[in-house]
Amino acid sequence: MILKQHLILILYSLCASVFKVAGTKNKAKGSQGQFPITQNVTVVEGGTANMTCRVDYNDNTSLQWSNPAQQTLFFGDKKALRDHRIELVRASWQELTISISEVTLSDEGQYTCSLFTMPVKTTKAFLTVLGVPERPEITGFTKPALEGDMITLTCTSSGSKPAANIRWFRNDKEVQGVKEVNATGKSFTVRSSLQFQVDRRDDGVAYTCSVEHVSLPSPYMTTEVLEVHYAPHLEITHSLIIPQEGQYFKLECVSIGNPIPEPVLWSKDGGELPDIERMIVEGRELTITTLNKTDNGTYRCEASNHLGTSSAEYILFVYGKDLPGPTTDPNALGQHGPDHALIGGVVAVVVFITLCLIIVLGRYLARHKGTYLTHEAKGAEDAPDADTAIINAEGNHVHAEEKKEYFI
Repeated sequence: MILKQHLILILYSLCASVFKVAGTKNKAKGSQGQFPITQNVTVVEGGTANMTCRVDYNDNTSLQWSNPAQQTLFFGDKKALRDHRIELVRASWQELTISISEVTLSDEGQYTCSLFTMPVKTTKAFLTVLGVPERPEITGFTKPALEGDMITLTCTSSGSKPAANIRWFRNDKEVQGVKEVNATGKSFTVRSSLQFQVDRRDDGVAYTCSVEHVSLPSPYMTTEVLEVHYAPHLEITHSLIIPQEGQYFKLECVSIGNPIPEPVLWSKDGGELPDIERMIVEGRELTITTLNKTDNGTYRCEASNHLGTSSAEYILFVYGKDLPGPTTDPNALGQHGPDHALIGGVVAVVVFITLCLIIVLGRYLARHKGTYLTHEAKGAEDAPDADTAIINAEGNHVHAEEKKEYFI
């Protein structure tokens, strides 16, 4: 009986030992059989990056964060690296979260989270830092440019990572530039150039450089407005279609040029204005207060800038008072006055028909004259000399008359 009790105790002890060992192994497996869980992080330069490491089960085993240089940042809730930018956010047996503020490009790299079991389990997380591009700058243009000059506009932006994209706009229309990318450390310097020959149409045109990057909520832009100097061009406009005696008449010298051509000089028929009391000059305008026949002639305005001189002319013909006024339909004047174009056309047609008739008549006479001479010369082609040929020809006429009379 006693032996039986001893056997039962021994079996119970063995079972207890087996269950204890099995429980210990299962507990160890729960902490040692898993890896920490992390995520890659992307942050804009100057921002704050939160690095989180988690485990599903932990039996009081510490978590640790290390930087790309394998320096320990935090071991559990204990800070290991003296860097004021690195702070503890949350620490527990299941999670270790730290923050890195004022992130720079040098902070980029592979960070390691370690779970200190036997053996140690580690997981990597990559911190990507986006380099913010600097605001673009346009160089290569010195105001003002002269018409015909070849200029090169260059837009430059540094500090981007990855490399930024540059676009050009001429006013609101996109134009293509030549792009160049250079690495400067961990960031990039991007340039784009436009080369073109300027003319007067480029004066006042806005060229805009736009820098686009994933770190920017909206593109950075800078604009250069071109100033182009060019020689003047003048035209004269007039206030009346049909100038008549007694009317008020104005001529304006319209000038295009940069700088604006000054002053405007007026003249008539190559000389000074003859009647300064009726012909008033105010800036670019010449006003004749009361028109008369003596005002007929060629009026000229002239102006210049440092690039050249230009002039324009207007031929004034003053009509009599009996013609329709300036408010009358100009077509009505054409019905009363001579149409020189129509007269010229009629004359041309008459001359052409006359020439055609002369040519036809000449050809007709030439053809019949040849036939007449041929009939006269019948029988004379075999004569030994001219006298015999004449006699033979006359004889033929005589015989022709004789034959005519015989048959009658």
